[in-house]
Amino acid sequence: MTPSDPSHREPRTPLTRERILRASLDLVDQQGLEALSMRRVGQALGVEAMSLYKHVKDKDDLIDGLIDLVIAEIDVPDTADDWKDAMRQRAISAHQVLLRHRWACPLMGSRVNIGPAMLAYINDTFAWLHHGGFTVEQTLDAWHALDGHIYGFTLQQLNLPFAPEEAANMAAVGMELISADQYPHFHAAVAAIVDMGGRVERFEFALDLILDGLERLLTSPSHDTASEGAPTPS
Repeated sequence: MTPSDPSHREPRTPLTRERILRASLDLVDQQGLEALSMRRVGQALGVEAMSLYKHVKDKDDLIDGLIDLVIAEIDVPDTADDWKDAMRQRAISAHQVLLRHRWACPLMGSRVNIGPAMLAYINDTFAWLHHGGFTVEQTLDAWHALDGHIYGFTLQQLNLPFAPEEAANMAAVGMELISADQYPHFHAAVAAIVDMGGRVERFEFALDLILDGLERLLTSPSHDTASEGAPTPS
């Protein structure tokens, strides 16, 4: 038999939903969500676009699967010192993951996400808060406060009209345009940005303020009243 004989060819890797999602993730990470199409994903995998529909319903299903892949990268720790440490680790991880997948953050609040990774992510987060002593209602409030910071801060960072490493240079230019006599407080703040080397994106500063506030909630008199009759975490 010759090497060109079909019996000597390497078997093709089976097409699966996981392979399709991974190829799609590589595509959108490199070229943005607007580049996503069944045709281009098929090209990346070396298959016809129609063969993808055996594993994904449509483009919306593909996007939902991509979001679940991104969520699966966020670390909600199995072990931590306490709920506060766990929520801090979770928030920092989520922020880093969303910066890595720049296209994902704007979609998080605009779609109903019920993939297995998302459901586990929410459930594990709620479990930490419940075990920390928060009532169900307070857990929802804590969730919204923390995620509002995660998504809001990340979106603001992603939408900056310049790269983070350019912040110091932009601030230096701003100092020339902002009158120190007319706007002394603003000018002083911009000067501080220059002195800090442009490091103005202090995600953890605001995160710790939120966590400290939630911790105080647990020791407030109103918390004891709200806890009466609340379900005990299992």
